[in-house]
Amino acid sequence: MNFQFYVEKLKNSSQFKEFIQENKDAFPASGFFIMEFSNSKHPDNKQHFDYYIPSKNKMFSFKLEDDCAMVPVEIVDSTAFKPISLDHNFNFNEVANIVAKEMKSRNVDKKIQKILLSLQHKNGKDYLVGTIFISNFGLIKINIDLKDMSVIHFKKKSFFDMLKITGKGGSQ
Repeated sequence: MNFQFYVEKLKNSSQFKEFIQENKDAFPASGFFIMEFSNSKHPDNKQHFDYYIPSKNKMFSFKLEDDCAMVPVEIVDSTAFKPISLDHNFNFNEVANIVAKEMKSRNVDKKIQKILLSLQHKNGKDYLVGTIFISNFGLIKINIDLKDMSVIHFKKKSFFDMLKITGKGGSQ
């Protein structure tokens, strides 16, 4: 699917139209997308757009897979919110292909099971920040620059790398 398809789905929902009418200063602060590959018959794909309202110091997520249901989001640090652009024109299958190509170039021969992407604004640019779950409990952290769809960060980890093994009888 194309990113703009989801943007249009959001903008055409009555829930979102009412929200924007009532919150003129709200802006898109992030997007969250899940693409599942391990269950092709019933993939658990999700698409969320998060809008921040500076005048109320509140954030709401619009869950597109649930008829654009609006859900409040707990705010940890409101200073981190910067507007993201919704004018990007990329395809999520293209993103999956970029990930697969980068994996191949780095000799990672595992199968992609799930891709989690967050659309974020940092250092004056919009990025897709991804966590990719691969076979054999592998994990890939990836950042993609949306301007030229280039990989600017790639790191492969094992699930076990993230578990801190401690000595017998306690934790550190």
